[in-house]
Amino acid sequence: METLKNIKDFLIKWNEENTQDFYDTSKYIWEHPELSMQEYESSRALMELLEKYGFKVEKGVAGMPTAFIASYGTGSPVIGINAEYDALPGLSQDGEKLEKCAIITGAPGQGCGHNLLGVGGVKAAIAAKEAIEKFGIKGTVKVFGSPAEELCLGKPYMGRAGCYDGVDAFLDWHPWSYTKANYDSCQAYFSKKYHFKGKTSHGNSPWHGRSALDAGQLMGHAIDVLREHIYPGNPPDAANTINYTYTSTGPEFPSVVPDYTTVWVIGRFETTEEMLETLKRVDNCAKAGAIATDTSVEEEVITVTHHKIPNKVLAEHVYNNMLIVGVPQFTEEEQAKARAIQKELGQPETGLPTKLDPFEGGFTVLCDTSEFSWCAPYASPWIAMGMQNCGWHHWGVARCAGDSMGQKSLDCAAKVISLTAADILCDEKVLIEAQSEWKERMNGRKYECLIPAEQQPPIELNKDIMDKYRQK
Repeated sequence: METLKNIKDFLIKWNEENTQDFYDTSKYIWEHPELSMQEYESSRALMELLEKYGFKVEKGVAGMPTAFIASYGTGSPVIGINAEYDALPGLSQDGEKLEKCAIITGAPGQGCGHNLLGVGGVKAAIAAKEAIEKFGIKGTVKVFGSPAEELCLGKPYMGRAGCYDGVDAFLDWHPWSYTKANYDSCQAYFSKKYHFKGKTSHGNSPWHGRSALDAGQLMGHAIDVLREHIYPGNPPDAANTINYTYTSTGPEFPSVVPDYTTVWVIGRFETTEEMLETLKRVDNCAKAGAIATDTSVEEEVITVTHHKIPNKVLAEHVYNNMLIVGVPQFTEEEQAKARAIQKELGQPETGLPTKLDPFEGGFTVLCDTSEFSWCAPYASPWIAMGMQNCGWHHWGVARCAGDSMGQKSLDCAAKVISLTAADILCDEKVLIEAQSEWKERMNGRKYECLIPAEQQPPIELNKDIMDKYRQK
């Protein structure tokens, strides 16, 4: 077999010589932004790209029409590479403007850069496939097309369906406002709705009614009291938090006792165990509100995800490959665009990041990629594409994701991930050490999807919204 250095040199050259198909697909997904569970055009574009390069694609996995698994190769090791492609509501953005300017007011936009994330993962997988072919390497590469990341929905259902069984390691990336390849964790998460049902009556004789709104308000007050009695975690990075809102109540006349109210609650917790224990207590808050008001309550789980299990061994290989590849090199024109966006937002005009941050642990933003980490060692770099001090999920991010700075982030990610895949494929010590660390951190725990077994994926979610914008 060729030396690992020769294989990596090949991967870098292949990535640099093969760009247009991937830029075109990224642009297409950017121009056709689709909300969670409605990513029909986006997933189709990625599947067609993978099929073009010789991957076998299984479509509609885990009961979700926009989820897929693309595979190439034989035997072990089996490397899973993540691809996401959902957009965000209300972030439509004109790709030529440096101020907020929607193409269609209220329509979705790629304000998290998933048009880059999905294509970057696919490009890395295809590059690894080319190396497998050229050098006769044994192993399998799988691309997991993961819908609805923005709602932390897709991966728990794929995990429950056994999609991650037999995978030896997972690789991923995300465009961000810095470049870092750390071994981080993220919080466990739940999203759940509580639907209260009561009885209407005239407001001048409310004793005939049973107020669902009263029940929801009592639940909210109980949650407010509960906050004092849950462990706060390690603020600010890993604070344990609960948020709630009232998504509906009615009838919407003050002279009518409301007979329905929905309370939507989300929680973020440092560990899965803390999250599950607190979720039981939130359930009790709902039951208490219903009992006190003589109403009923139905529970609707949206999603529940684990906290992320970090893997220093695998992350260190990602970091070392980042040192080989280097950070995205933005031109002065690209920096000027970034500074113009920052000026528009009233932020310091620092431009785009140009350095690699130190290798370290810590915590990062919440994501359902944590499900990977309970099944095998998992590592994921963050690669600069957007501006610092501007937040994320933002029109400025969408603007950069559709421009050349996004392409440079994509190219960097594809190189780093494909080089790390080469480490796993060609050096058995990498996987042995990474899995040893993973087993130690798991401490005997086993992956089990936290969404109720009887619950089916909400495949109609956001359909009404997308139908409205697809007609334009």
